[in-house]
Amino acid sequence: MWAAIFVFVHIVILIEASKHAESNDTTQPMSKAERDSLKEESRDMFYHAYRAYMQNAYPADELMPLSCAGRWRGSHASRGDIDDTLGNFSLTLIDTLDTLVILGDITEFEHAVKLVMSGVSFDNDVVVSVFETNIRVLGHGVMRWYAGELLDLAKDLGYRLLPAFNTTTGIPHARINLRHGLKTQKLEWSRETCTACAGTMVLEMAALSRLTGEPIFEEKAHRAMDELWRLRHRSSDLMGTVLNVQSGVWVRRDSGVGAGIDSYYEYCLKAYILLGDDRYLGRFQKHYSAVMKYISRGPMLLDVHMHRPHTNSRNFMDALLAFWPGLQVLSGDLKPAVETHEMLYQVMQRHNFIPEAFTTDFQVHWGQHPLRPEFLESTYFLHRATGDPYYLNVGKHVLKALQKYARVPCGYAAVKDVRTGLHEDRMDSFVLAETFKYLFLLFAEPEDLVVDLDEFIFTTEAHLLPLSLARSHSNVTVFSITDVNGGGGGGAGADESEYSRQCPSPLRLFPAAVRRPLRNLVDGVCPPHPHPSNPHSSQQQRKLLATQFQVRLLLLIVATYFFYRFLVTFSCFVSSVCHVF
Repeated sequence: MWAAIFVFVHIVILIEASKHAESNDTTQPMSKAERDSLKEESRDMFYHAYRAYMQNAYPADELMPLSCAGRWRGSHASRGDIDDTLGNFSLTLIDTLDTLVILGDITEFEHAVKLVMSGVSFDNDVVVSVFETNIRVLGHGVMRWYAGELLDLAKDLGYRLLPAFNTTTGIPHARINLRHGLKTQKLEWSRETCTACAGTMVLEMAALSRLTGEPIFEEKAHRAMDELWRLRHRSSDLMGTVLNVQSGVWVRRDSGVGAGIDSYYEYCLKAYILLGDDRYLGRFQKHYSAVMKYISRGPMLLDVHMHRPHTNSRNFMDALLAFWPGLQVLSGDLKPAVETHEMLYQVMQRHNFIPEAFTTDFQVHWGQHPLRPEFLESTYFLHRATGDPYYLNVGKHVLKALQKYARVPCGYAAVKDVRTGLHEDRMDSFVLAETFKYLFLLFAEPEDLVVDLDEFIFTTEAHLLPLSLARSHSNVTVFSITDVNGGGGGGAGADESEYSRQCPSPLRLFPAAVRRPLRNLVDGVCPPHPHPSNPHSSQQQRKLLATQFQVRLLLLIVATYFFYRFLVTFSCFVSSVCHVF
């Protein structure tokens, strides 16, 4: 009898545990009222940060949210390479322009454009990152939003970046002086750049050429991409991380999809989509096959040596790889996108944010979190592809974490260490350009937007480039900003049969089924550290004391004994042959 009771209770426990686990995968539809509320809250978050910048920092490049002051190049102690994004050209304002359009705030957008036109000059004696200046600044000016003036500024900046391409290989230098080019000994002797730095130019440069009719920008970018492709490891089809721009020799041969390489792979695919150039599709497919063969380990993405791809080069992952599921969605490979995104979400749930680097057992390797957008980017694209309300709830979780742990009176502050929750006096321009943009778009419906996003592609900085560029090598009209009350969302009534014919079909994909085997991937590895905001949380009560072990062992022995008795008795009853034992 006791054995039967034991079996029954065990089954009940398993059923209840299964129900509880299922409830953790929030796939219930989100009400329209809640979604609208989160959309408006994300809008308010953007304006809290934007107004803090405009009132306390503009025309500086960045806002320091703890000091409520602006950061210029050279105004404070150097932070190293991070400061190479600053060029004394109102970086945050420029980077934010099309977020204002996405929000439908055309009045403020036009005001911001006038400020850029009247107050920004690129004739500055300052050394900047070619990569960062391209994606954050040039990527905006090529979009002829406002009567062509921004395009003129973009062309001026484009010519200031061109000397960086004057190398033996055609691969651009990592840095350039906006006024003097490479005419300083320090820059002339500089030889190293990262793969992403050199390989994330072609979208913006090609757009600039096709909008201005001056082909030199696109030609330079294509040559750099051709050379990078030639330098791949011919056996593995993988890329290294750092190379010499003059000799083409790899300096660092570790290969992954995170920092140092990430947006190169992204631009291989997006160059095909935007420009219609088949060579980039072929390159992306070869690289993607190599990544999935050597770097992908289930939901994890682990760096390897490009020349020894079966050997891992490090035991941690970095936060920048969070863009990868979004790129997989764009390429049509949804199942691994769902898996990797779920792994990242569990890492976020453990630490409140995804730390800059975390180990293969999901512990913090580098605790900083500068409010990066990549995870939200992938969340947005997964929701768009699948329609799964789970991703709305993921976005809600991110929103609440930003509000609770990053919001300060003067904007949003980067987290210095996710383990302590301490802030850093830093709010990068991408927080306004990308993080809040993707957050808003996740909760917005197509009819909420004044542009049809199906007519554009996002750059790596989440700026919009028109797909019509594929059909033109000269000036084209980017788009007309429609009247807000007139809709302009487009695509809402698209024929769903078009999507049902895709492979894999989003209408037949069930992300919950893909996520289910990964449910306890992170928490099941090892006990997480309690968060400092709740040191007495239940997460601490995971140690099994010796006395507890002894009691549980005794219960297990007793239960096993009675279960054995039950089986023997039942066997005797069936065979009608009983023996005393």
